[in-house]
Amino acid sequence: MIHTDIAIIGAGPVGLFAVFEAGLLKMRCHLIDYLPQVGGQLSEIYPKKPIYDIPGFPSVLAQDLVDNLMEQAAPFKPTFTLGERIEEVEKRGDADFRIVTNLGTEIFCKAVVIAGGLGVFEPRKPAVADLEKFENGKGVNYMILDPEAYRGKRMVLAGGGDSALDWTIFLADVASELTLVHRSESFRGAPDSVNKVMKLAEEGKINLILNTNLTSVEGADHLERVTMENSKTKEVSVIATDYLIPLFGLSPKLGPIEKWGLNIDKNAIEVNTDDYSTNVEGIWAIGDINTYTNKLKLILCGFHEAALMSHSVYKYINPGVKYTMKYTTVNGVNEF
Repeated sequence: MIHTDIAIIGAGPVGLFAVFEAGLLKMRCHLIDYLPQVGGQLSEIYPKKPIYDIPGFPSVLAQDLVDNLMEQAAPFKPTFTLGERIEEVEKRGDADFRIVTNLGTEIFCKAVVIAGGLGVFEPRKPAVADLEKFENGKGVNYMILDPEAYRGKRMVLAGGGDSALDWTIFLADVASELTLVHRSESFRGAPDSVNKVMKLAEEGKINLILNTNLTSVEGADHLERVTMENSKTKEVSVIATDYLIPLFGLSPKLGPIEKWGLNIDKNAIEVNTDDYSTNVEGIWAIGDINTYTNKLKLILCGFHEAALMSHSVYKYINPGVKYTMKYTTVNGVNEF
């Protein structure tokens, strides 16, 4: 049985930063995550992927960001329940909540903060013949955990979003031969990333194939070839490769959260942008799991939401108590 001020569901970057912000207000946090380690998608899917839009860091590896957030939260001594899924959230009168996991762990808290990223997620797979045959270590992967595993290998990446563009830029000097296949002429990613990919193609450092769809994969015990078709000319081409990485994003599923009485819109939780509270008193939602007008699914936006949420939770837990704003630049973290 665990007692805490705030139960944070989700130990990704936004949940970890929420520990820091809550700690500045002297609130204790316990984090619960279905994954066996902290970091969320950053640790599970792309720990060695560079991230370019964190203020103050021109580039930071995903796992390094997680490690830094853990170090930042450490002075406030957060506790964790990892590898367990929340099954039940019960409000007990006006004072607190009882949370139960799939393994029977009970957490009692005064406020609940949902920071579950995209929820439970699965990679979106292209409709390609025999794709499953080469999964599980045989050449078809849906995420890149260790770029060094691909050094000197022939690779085909497929996709047109930020993930496909960022990995193309990063892997251009890792793979012996790198091809990016996209079904359209235009990309959905950041313009600067698009420009970098175009420049790599012009310099002959990557092969860029547009208006083309993957149709089949072939090989004996391991992937050997990828077949594709141009959607305009119908021309069929075959590329010899060691790895195919389809990067078409993730298909999110909220799981048990859908049963908690929250207002849900397209697999995201509706919140009040004044403080990121939900329609259920005592429950807040921050990060990619929430939705509101002009929502941007960026880590830095989640950090902003965590700060406002923490002050709102403080007022909820301590009604009538006046709080005087303190700044870490003046007091340092140890003074909180």
